[in-house]
This record gives sequence, structure tokens and C-alpha cells, in this order.
Amino acid sequence: MRPVKVGIIGAGRIGRLHAENLVRRVPGVEVVAIADVVEEAAQRCAKKLGIPRAYGDPTPIFEDSEINAVLICSSTDTHACFIEQAARSGKHIFCEKPIALDLEEIDRALDAVKKAGVFLQVGFNRRFDPSFSAARDAVAAGKIGRAHLLKITSRDPAPPPIEYIKVSGGIFLDMTIHDFDMARFLMGEEVVEVYAAGAVLVDPKIGEAGDIDTAVVTLRFESGAMGVIDNSRRAVYGYDQRVEVFGERGMVRVENPKPHQVMVLNADGDHGPPLLHFFVERYTDSYVRELSAFFEAIQKGEEPPVTGRDGKIAVVMGYAAKRSLEEGRPVRLSEIAPSL
Repeated sequence: MRPVKVGIIGAGRIGRLHAENLVRRVPGVEVVAIADVVEEAAQRCAKKLGIPRAYGDPTPIFEDSEINAVLICSSTDTHACFIEQAARSGKHIFCEKPIALDLEEIDRALDAVKKAGVFLQVGFNRRFDPSFSAARDAVAAGKIGRAHLLKITSRDPAPPPIEYIKVSGGIFLDMTIHDFDMARFLMGEEVVEVYAAGAVLVDPKIGEAGDIDTAVVTLRFESGAMGVIDNSRRAVYGYDQRVEVFGERGMVRVENPKPHQVMVLNADGDHGPPLLHFFVERYTDSYVRELSAFFEAIQKGEEPPVTGRDGKIAVVMGYAAKRSLEEGRPVRLSEIAPSL
């Protein structure tokens, strides 16, 4: 089978990570071009990884008939436009979350994908974490019976720069969006209602930028099951990512992985390794697995495992949380998007 030829748009942190994984860890793929608004960044990445072509504008990637698929790893405000351009060019699309911060833009992008008959996968990489994936399989297999409660803890080691927060869409559309997707994934059913509370407890500048840095979100699922997500922009002990699903016949739990399992016990107590630093280290395997799943779907002619609809629902949940926080009441997803 001939390799899938790929163009990458965006040579920032996530774009470089995907480029390296495709070149070194994902078989059956050939990266032939990379573009970035900072052309020097694209050139540096291309030189390091042996990618033949580097551009400051993605247009040549869309126009290249040799390229079968594109990875969109650029800034959020460009995602929807690039999805539409890629679709019109007949290329399959992997796009980092979110598709857009505007629901109408998302709908236009998804319509373009549908009309073109190409595949779109949204980059919710946590679904592909081996532990979270195994937890989902256990729930789906009925090993804990009917699920009653979901708990997700997601805390970053340090907040992002204030300039990033100002354009990110806020904590619910930047950070919690991953947890919203994980909630649907782990439970295997849809969320119908969101109730959010939040505060500025980490950095007053985050509040001055119009956002919060600490949040608790309660979810109600179609079945009546409930979920709780807690977020903080700063956990001084490291990157904290845990989940638990409680059901009528038991519980599934995923704890934080550690760099190693060595414990030192002495008169001062028990001492183990710190948590992994941040998402690149924590989700190394998941990034490879999500790209492998995308290209496997292309090769088989099947819909990818994380669809454009999945991407839209997570954004709708984010806006429901924002409205809930502003109005101090539970908000049904149907208030934000009457049809999903």
C-alpha cells in the first residue's frame, strides 16, 4: 500500500510534535511539506526532520495534488478556514481542537467536509491514552454495571501566558474542553446539562483578562448519571490527570502515571517520583496512537474515531459552562445548540 502523503500547517509546539511522530513513529505516512506563518519555524522543522518543502503560506499545500491529507496545527482562529480550504482541495483533515470558537464557523467547516466527502478527525488525544482507553473499554463492557458517577480531575502545573488566555476562549474552551470530550468518551453517552462554578484563585491577572483559573463543573447525562470535573490552572506538585467511573457493580479508576515506580522509605517518610511535567510528557503515547488511528481510517476508507460532531459538541459544552457560570444556573446543551 502506498504511503499517505501529508502536509502540516503550523510549526509551533504541537505541529513540531506531530511532525516528529509522523516522521519517526507512524508507518505508512510520508510528510512532504510543512507551513507556518513564521516561515523560519517551518524551515527549521523541515531541516531537522528531512521534510522536503517548507512554506510561510499553506496555499501550496492545498494546491499540491500529491498531498492526500493535511494536519492543521495552527492558531485556533485559522482552523475553520483551513478545514474548508483542505476540503475543497479533496484532502483528508486532522485538526487540533477546537475546530473554532464560533459555532457558525464550525457548521460551515463541517458542511464543507461533508460536501467534499473527505474525512475529518479532531485532536482529542486523551481518548487514545492507553489507560483512559482501557477504562472506557471496561465501562463499555459492563464490568461495573450501569455507570452512576464520573469524576475527572484535570489540573495544570502552571497557567499559560496571559496573552494566550486573552485569545484562548477561556478555561472552558481551552482546558476543560478536553474533559468535556473525555466525559462523553468514558461514559459512552451524551451530556444534556451543565452547571459550572468558578473563581480566580491562582493569578489575579487571569481575572483581569476576563477568565477564571479554578472551576468545578457538574454534568448530567441522558441516563440520569452525573459527573464532576474539577480544574485548576496551577497544581504545584505537577500535571494532575485522573478519572474515576463509579457504577452499580464497581468502579474503574485511572491514577497519574509516574516516570518510574521506585519508592524510598526512610525515617522521613515515603518518597516517590514527581508527576510527569506536562501534557507532552504525560500523553506521549496518545499522540502517536491518535495519528495512527487517523491514517488507519484513511487507508481503510472509514470514518475516523473522533469526528467533527465530537469536536462541535465539546465546544457547545464549553459555551453551556460559560453561560452557567455567568447566570448561576444549570444550562441545557439544547439552549446553546438546539440540534446536535
